[in-house]
Amino acid sequence: MNLYPLKFNPILKPVIWGGSDICKFKHITPLIDGIGESWEISGVKGHISIISNGELAGTSLEELLLKEKSRLVGEKIYEKYGNTFPLLIKFIDARDNLSIQVHPDDELAKKRHNSFGKTEMWYVINASPDAFLYSGFEKSITPDEYVERIKNDTFIETLKKHYVKPGDVFFIPAGRVHAIGAGCFIAEIQQTSDITYRIYDYNRKDADGNPRELHTELAKDAIDYTVYPSYKTEYTPHLNQAVRLVNCPYFTTNLLEIDQPITRSYHQLDSFIIYICIKGESMIKDNKGNFIPLRQGESLLIPADTNSVELIPSLKTKILETYIE
Repeated sequence: MNLYPLKFNPILKPVIWGGSDICKFKHITPLIDGIGESWEISGVKGHISIISNGELAGTSLEELLLKEKSRLVGEKIYEKYGNTFPLLIKFIDARDNLSIQVHPDDELAKKRHNSFGKTEMWYVINASPDAFLYSGFEKSITPDEYVERIKNDTFIETLKKHYVKPGDVFFIPAGRVHAIGAGCFIAEIQQTSDITYRIYDYNRKDADGNPRELHTELAKDAIDYTVYPSYKTEYTPHLNQAVRLVNCPYFTTNLLEIDQPITRSYHQLDSFIIYICIKGESMIKDNKGNFIPLRQGESLLIPADTNSVELIPSLKTKILETYIE
């Protein structure tokens, strides 16, 4: 069959810290308050995305991958990940501070959970004037000092706090302590893994009045305690050409900011491509003759057997382009 660019039904996640902007951003009505995350493209068990456009509408991403294999994701990717789609794409709207957490790397996640680890990145779409996030350490501590600081409520003092604005990018490799703060609206690209170690949660209680579970000991061995000179990704925007934001073994992400048609060639790329539209709208035309409209708040999975795509914007458009090299 002719594999075409695929859209999916969003998986909306109501959470205690969720805001009111995801439905507005994605043009979903009626508006639902308290939605913290929209899982745009997911291969996580129990949260598998369902195709929403074209003749494959109603088919799950898992079903399609089982049938089409490397045609959908690429030969090397299928060899490595099999019938697990390797990336999870989200929008995150934080009305309140999220817990401070860390994710294990592949080795530790495999040993403990028979899972992939979680390396991720954040692109700040919107931010309130005082919005911030935590990424990495500002001062050096030992694993034992980490445990002690959790006990005496001073761990947060060791973290690097970043005030953010739209367009800021943070790469979060597995092992880096991080947290999204109130007022951040973010696009997140991550490995397919739902393993999170909660380190600190501001002594909040759950809906039943109990303290939320912390994973102090599990996190102790997962944390990278190195203090790095910089945690924010610096880049220079360029109109109508791809700007590299992140390149790592798990994903490569470029920013496409366009106000005129551009063509992206993928014939040498052995990977699916994901477009995440964060502003504007564009027609997506592939080399097979498929035309798919893409607008703000939508994500698109372009099959690996696609050789080229023309993006034809009707408004000034910003798209995150992600694939695996």
